[in-house]
Amino acid sequence: MPKINVLPKHLAELIAAGEVVERPASVVKELLENSIDAGADNITVEIKNGGISYIRITDNGSGIERADIRNAFVSHATSKISTADDLNGIFTLGFRGEALASVSAVARVEVMTKTADDESGTRYVIESGDEILLDDAGCPKGTTIIVRDLFYKTPARMKFLKKDVTEANAVAGVVDRLALSHPEISFRFIREGKQTLITSGNGDLLTCIREVFGKDFSSGLIPAENNGQGIRVSGYISKPVASRPNRNMQFFFINNRLIKTGTGSAALSEAYKNSIMVGKFPSCVLNIEIDPSLVDVNVHPAKTEVRFSDERFIFNAVYYACKNALSSGDTPKQIKEISKTDYYKAPEKPPEQLKITQKPAPSADFWQHIPKKTEPVQVTPVKVKPQEPEIKINFVSPAPKKTEYVEKTTTVSAFKAPVEEKNEEEKIEDILLNSPSQPVEEEPAAIIAEEKNEADSASEFNEEEFHLIGEAFRTYIMCEYKGKLVVIDKHAAHERIIYEKLKRDNGERTPQLLLLPVTVTLSKEEYSATLENLELINNAGFDAEDFGNGCVIVRECPMELAPDDVADVICEIAGRFVEKKQDVMFEKLDWIFHSVACRSAIKAGNFTSRLEMERFAKQLLSMPDIRYCPHGRPVLIEMTQRELEKNFGRI
Repeated sequence: MPKINVLPKHLAELIAAGEVVERPASVVKELLENSIDAGADNITVEIKNGGISYIRITDNGSGIERADIRNAFVSHATSKISTADDLNGIFTLGFRGEALASVSAVARVEVMTKTADDESGTRYVIESGDEILLDDAGCPKGTTIIVRDLFYKTPARMKFLKKDVTEANAVAGVVDRLALSHPEISFRFIREGKQTLITSGNGDLLTCIREVFGKDFSSGLIPAENNGQGIRVSGYISKPVASRPNRNMQFFFINNRLIKTGTGSAALSEAYKNSIMVGKFPSCVLNIEIDPSLVDVNVHPAKTEVRFSDERFIFNAVYYACKNALSSGDTPKQIKEISKTDYYKAPEKPPEQLKITQKPAPSADFWQHIPKKTEPVQVTPVKVKPQEPEIKINFVSPAPKKTEYVEKTTTVSAFKAPVEEKNEEEKIEDILLNSPSQPVEEEPAAIIAEEKNEADSASEFNEEEFHLIGEAFRTYIMCEYKGKLVVIDKHAAHERIIYEKLKRDNGERTPQLLLLPVTVTLSKEEYSATLENLELINNAGFDAEDFGNGCVIVRECPMELAPDDVADVICEIAGRFVEKKQDVMFEKLDWIFHSVACRSAIKAGNFTSRLEMERFAKQLLSMPDIRYCPHGRPVLIEMTQRELEKNFGRI
């Protein structure tokens, strides 16, 4: 058996740092939690190169005394707890005493701090766990921590970091969540020398949400609150119409600490049952205030996983808070009814409470500048020598001819005699007499070309053996073809047809330009994943670009997609990128086509005319390769006449 050795202090700290310091966002999270625990109400975060080369956290908290500055960087040294009983009542965000020791083990750290009682500040420098400098410094009350060259002595950890943009977005996500959990604190985030976030710190949660996620997201929220059985739930939830295709915008806090809870998410979904579409999920920012003795936060070093003594109480508290909010806050817009008398009779004077914008009154000198009426000027006609008539040629592309006619050559003089104006009956008679006996219905060139391409790749379709029966439940098209009864799921079939077109064109089809560009608000994880795959999205027929601060703007989309569905499709794609980070490019592009096809296809329950059903059924039956939708469901089922008669006992 190999000899058991006690690891040196430096190596033990590197191992411990791996649990706490995973990436720059982990460093920012730990340092911000220390600033919040220090009582700061104004915190500034600045990063460069995604936080890999430079992180600065500045707060106006209580500061660190000079006698304690060395102990602050010792592993398991903390001021939050002192006995085992303190673990049962933790109100602070940090308590393990591992953050500063772990950060200093893998980076160069510089601290400048000052308490209210100190005459001068303290500057402390430590690199890879070794003290470099301890000296006086001039600084205001509070603490400033600068972290440089993260993982500079552990290149194995460095190679697992993502791009600078990805790491910076992860840091931005940490700042957003801590700002939502503490709206009473003013946060300022500086990224590559540019300020991207600042919160007012006025304590209003809705204002903080608007500052973090924007007006579009906050306008779709309603307040939620419930207080009972020692648990208080407060915050905001989204209206059913403002739901999203994933759960990435659900934020739960326990005593102002960000957590991951399946119980809260399940209660939220249950409250929205029968109020939200299938496949949609609500958004929320909810804080759960509970006795610290009923929750265990010492489960993981990241402190995002917690355990409750009774999950049922948490479920009920969240459920009733959301259910009450939906019953009272989600009300339809009211339209004031106007009587006929009020509608046709305008008031002599507008009510004082209504502010009506009126045109400014004309100035006093306005009427003096109007010229007086004068006699009309008589113009003597000038005789002009007659010239040859001018023949104008309009270069207009000729319309496509329906039928060929043999035109007789006639000689037309340059001057034509005036023709009497015909009445309406004579005009109609001329049109009927001069029109061809069998007019040919024209179709747009794009449709003709598209049907031609489909006909080339389709098998031979026998028109004589096809008979359309009708539609059942506005979902299934029934027809008779080659002695079989065919039932077609129009949504699944249409979805597969669109999917095959997108895949065949590979995004090269001309997209449609949106009249109004669509701005999509994403979580920072979705935002980062979308920027990484922005070229892939544009190759799929979109024209999307970074709009800053967690938003993506879309100016073009595939022709098959309705403009109203653009935001939902982008959210679905972004959520997929976050969940399936390891998918190869081909799978990601294929899933984008899936999402666009599903949104573009006709929905079950939509009205379909008989002509549309007939053309759609013929097109599908002429494409034998299409038998399943992109999700694997069959697009049609067939039943022979013998099987049908057997079920009725005829044979």
